[in-house]
Amino acid sequence: MDYKKAGVDIEAGYKAVELMKKYVQGTMRPEVLGGLGGFSGAFSMKSFMNMEEPTLVSGTDGVGTKLKIAFLLDKHDTIGIDCVAMCVNDIACAGGEPLFFLDYIACGKNEPEKIATIVSGVAEGCKMAGAALIGGETAEMPGFYPVDEYDLAGFAVGIVDKKNLITGATLKGGETIIGIASSGIHSNGYSLVRKVFNMKAEVLNTYYESIGATLGERLLAPTKIYVKALKSIKDNGVNIKACSHITGGGFYENIPRMLNDNVRAVINKNSYEIPAIFKMLATDGSIDEQMMYNTYNMGIGMMVAVDSADADKTIKAIEAAGEKAYVVGEIKAGEKGVDLI
Repeated sequence: MDYKKAGVDIEAGYKAVELMKKYVQGTMRPEVLGGLGGFSGAFSMKSFMNMEEPTLVSGTDGVGTKLKIAFLLDKHDTIGIDCVAMCVNDIACAGGEPLFFLDYIACGKNEPEKIATIVSGVAEGCKMAGAALIGGETAEMPGFYPVDEYDLAGFAVGIVDKKNLITGATLKGGETIIGIASSGIHSNGYSLVRKVFNMKAEVLNTYYESIGATLGERLLAPTKIYVKALKSIKDNGVNIKACSHITGGGFYENIPRMLNDNVRAVINKNSYEIPAIFKMLATDGSIDEQMMYNTYNMGIGMMVAVDSADADKTIKAIEAAGEKAYVVGEIKAGEKGVDLI
């Protein structure tokens, strides 16, 4: 008896590392010390010593049951973008610059080519965010995961000068809320998605005129990474008063997280076009509007609150970063919470 007969192929692990190196290398930043393969990743902080009070911000998350769709379609090259996005968007939401990322892949069987494909998506997400992929772990766990399935999670660290943290503390009535468009469902609510739609490959590969794509294409669309858009706003001299990453819990849970106790957000549901995939989901699943807005991003993946005088400048900055933005609401004095009108 040996480890391979027990279901863990050490040689496959070595091969996977070799295959992923070319993707990892493309994410490197000057601050990275050493290469892939050590017991830990090292990152120099020397470049940030000019900050008055350098503050680390971090985020960790996984992709969730969206992975089940990747398994059904045997498509694994973009799911890593989702993993990175869920972590770095939280960091950017606090005003931070993502510095580095680590991934964790647990699988039933280590297929080196598949693992490398997953990591290619992680690396692509890191490049979009300007973060270095400095390490990770691939755990082969036979008997725990089916041989053709895996889980994917990650962890990111960023930095911000403490004075530039986005906290919502200075929010007051009369300020404008700008929404940045999502790419679709992103990475939340897929347990419900999988109950609504028939999870068979032939259904997922069917083209639907109403959504302008196959169902699988829409459901696997990778989560938007908003790091560059938020940086563009700041680089254009706009002070972001508050910011909310619209993830699990949708509008009702995430928008209040950016507010202080003296203000309320009022969102106009008709201020932008809701993507067709959400309409299809609501109709096919008989999901009421309250539940949709309490589960999904409904087409807006990130919201920022700015001085009303900066609204046009903010939208132009976001569009200059390649994203679409809308004035979706305003801040009013009142009890902390959100109203959808």
